[in-house]
Amino acid sequence: MAMANKEREKKFFFVGSLVNYAAELKLLLATLFLLCGVATLLQFLPSRFTISSSDLRFCISRVSLTPPPPSTPPPPFTSLSTPPTPLSSTQKHLPNGTIKRVFNPHGSAAYNFITMGAYRGGLNTFAIVGLSSKPLHVYGKPTYVCEWIPDLPSLQNSSKPIITKGLKYLPDWGYGHVYTVVVVNCTFNGTAVNGDNTGGKLVLHASTSGAGDTGFNVTDRIEVLHEAPGALNASLFMSKPKYDYFYCGSSLYGNLNPQRVREWIAYHVRFFGPKSHFVIHDAGGVHEEVLEVLKPWMELGFVTLQDIRDQERFDGYYHNQFMVVNDCLHRYKFMAKWMFFFDVDEYIYVPPKTTIKSVLHSLSEYDQFTIEQMPMSSKICLSEDYGKTYRKWGFEKLVYRDSITGIRRDRKYAVQPRSLYATGVHMSMDLSGKTTHKTEGRIKYFHYHGTISERRETCKILVNTTQVTQNKIPYVMDTTMRDTAGVIKKFELKMIGTRLQKTRQ
Repeated sequence: MAMANKEREKKFFFVGSLVNYAAELKLLLATLFLLCGVATLLQFLPSRFTISSSDLRFCISRVSLTPPPPSTPPPPFTSLSTPPTPLSSTQKHLPNGTIKRVFNPHGSAAYNFITMGAYRGGLNTFAIVGLSSKPLHVYGKPTYVCEWIPDLPSLQNSSKPIITKGLKYLPDWGYGHVYTVVVVNCTFNGTAVNGDNTGGKLVLHASTSGAGDTGFNVTDRIEVLHEAPGALNASLFMSKPKYDYFYCGSSLYGNLNPQRVREWIAYHVRFFGPKSHFVIHDAGGVHEEVLEVLKPWMELGFVTLQDIRDQERFDGYYHNQFMVVNDCLHRYKFMAKWMFFFDVDEYIYVPPKTTIKSVLHSLSEYDQFTIEQMPMSSKICLSEDYGKTYRKWGFEKLVYRDSITGIRRDRKYAVQPRSLYATGVHMSMDLSGKTTHKTEGRIKYFHYHGTISERRETCKILVNTTQVTQNKIPYVMDTTMRDTAGVIKKFELKMIGTRLQKTRQ
């Protein structure tokens, strides 16, 4: 009985639906009949009265796509963009009959100058570090003028500003993307700037100077530095540096392995000693777990962490690392005797019976030296570590070194920063002193490429041999860093206790 009732309900529903849509069906059939009649009539019209099928489709689409009037008015449209500019002319008719086309620029392709920092380089010189449009420098000749404006007149200085030409350095060797790195040197000849310490401000006038658009020039006035009255410490430029060794790190980004960061900082604090300091630049890589690893060393005064995530708005090479290292150079120029530039998957090493102090003393006649690379496998480990690799530190278990010879490998470097005008990632090309690359046997660095961003177990291949070939690359066993692991672990325990013992990859 129930099944019969259900069947009866389905029939009633179907019939009711036909009744409800009867009007719509009649309208649809009438429309189709009319269209067929028009199509038949068109066949008997003369050719000059023909209507193309595209025209017919257009008319039909206009009818079918026109939305019904809304029952309620839509909310007003709010735009965050600038108001529309009036329609400009696209062409002009010249007296000689030529049609002159007109090109109307709108908006801005890239910023003229983006400042990261401005710093004193002495009593009469400054450095301004920032980014600028790469096409502007590739195809044009932008110029810079520096102006010092005193806060107050004094016996030594009038209130009249002093002006000098800015000398630009482009230290990223053309690697820039939309933006390239620019370091502007402002040296005011003749007298000390703000010598009476009454205060003042440094203004940069950045001019595009045509830059391909020869009929157009823009000069931006940028206040880059202000010295309050009494803020200048002139003794800083001649005094002994606070630190013997200073680390300027490149931009850190991605999902970094906190355990690898833990190992790296513990190793290098011990390596460089108590008169050392590390500046870490966070471009998105210092997530909460990495921050927990750095905090103990920040509290002890060894680490300064800078958040530079906003630089991602400006498309430069490799998270703008050239700008970052130049800012670090000039910001801390007078605080360090030696400044090192390398990455957090690289470990500096000097041979037994030497120290970093003795090695750098032997290189003190140079203002810059480069450091030889020891490339290590990031996958091959010893079979004797099977089952306990997760408990060993990265440089403790990765013990196979790439043994290919006769090829050029990347180097890292150290400098006496007071001699530099600008710097790079692998070395500086803008310095006043001497450089040497002959440091083999005195100092080197072990490179564990890719391990800093690997959150899983690095040991993928376990072997029990002194030599192995993987992907056509010959490796030899090198336990140099493995042999130091015990000492580093004891040093970390002594310095910060057990607070990082539960750190995981």
